[in-house]
Amino acid sequence: MIAYSEVSAFTDTPGFGNRAGVVLDASGLSEREMQALAAFLDAPETVFVTRLSSGAVRVRYFTPSQEVDFCGHATVALGLMLAQNGHWAGEDLVLETLVGRIPLQLVCDAGVPSRVWMKQRLPEVRAVPRSLHADLAEALGLDVRMIHRGLPLAASSTGLWSVFVPLLDSVILDGLEPNLAQIRMLSEALDVVSVYAYTPVGVNRFAARDFAPAVGIPEDPVTGSAAGALMALLAAEGKLPVRNERACGVVFQGHALGTPGEVEVEVEVRGQTVTAVYVGGCAVLDREGVWKREV
Repeated sequence: MIAYSEVSAFTDTPGFGNRAGVVLDASGLSEREMQALAAFLDAPETVFVTRLSSGAVRVRYFTPSQEVDFCGHATVALGLMLAQNGHWAGEDLVLETLVGRIPLQLVCDAGVPSRVWMKQRLPEVRAVPRSLHADLAEALGLDVRMIHRGLPLAASSTGLWSVFVPLLDSVILDGLEPNLAQIRMLSEALDVVSVYAYTPVGVNRFAARDFAPAVGIPEDPVTGSAAGALMALLAAEGKLPVRNERACGVVFQGHALGTPGEVEVEVEVRGQTVTAVYVGGCAVLDREGVWKREV
C-alpha cells in the first residue's frame, strides 16, 4: 500500500488552485507504477519522492499520461507536505529534478507552514515566427487582431517550455474557445509543453490560461513554472516595474475552471538580464489515501 496526499496549490482553499498528487515515499516504486498511480489520482501532476535525505530531495513528476521534467504547483504542494510531515523545518532544501537542482524556501506564520518559494532555472527564450501568430490566435479561437502588440509573444522556459500569447483584455481571455487539436499540433511544432494566454489586469498583475494537450492536460488550472517564465520574459523586455533590481508580480489563473489561484513571482534583474526567478504560493491539504500496488 502506497500512501499519497492530494493537495491544492496556489490557494489556501481546498478544491481551488491546482490539484497535485504527492507521494512522500516512492523509493520502491517502478516507473510503470508511478505512472499508474498518477493516472489513478488523475491530478494534472503528481510528484514522487524517490530519495529523501538531509538537505536534498530527489523527485519525479508525472501527468496522468506521461512523465514531465518539472512542475511548479506540485513542487509547492510537496514543500507543504514535507513541512507538515516533519521532514522540513525551514532549513536549506534542494529538490533534485530532471531540470536540475531547485532550491526551496519555507515561510511560516506563527510557526505554521504557510507558503513555499522555489528558485527556478534562469530563463531561456526563443522567438516565435510571425507567420505562426495568426495560427496561434486561430487555435485559441481568436482573430489575430486580439493579440496585444505591446507585450511579448515568445516561447520561454524556466523549467518547461511554453508559448506566451498576450491578449488585449480579460474579456477576451475568459471567452477563449481553444481548438485543442490545433494547440497540440502547434505545441509539438514549436517543441513546447503548452500555449499560455495572458493579459494585463494591473501594473504588475496578469490573468492567464494555460492549454497543454500535448502532455495530456486540456487546460492547466494554475501553472507555477509558466508564471515564472512569463514574469522573467516581461522583466527582460522592460514590461514590469523594477525597484532595487527586483521586479514583483502576481498571476491569477484558474477562474475559467472555477478553481481560482494566485502565483507570486519575484525576478532579480540587472539591466535587461534576469539573474534569478522565484515563484511562491500557498497550498492546502485536500485529502489523503492509500493506493494498492499491483501484485
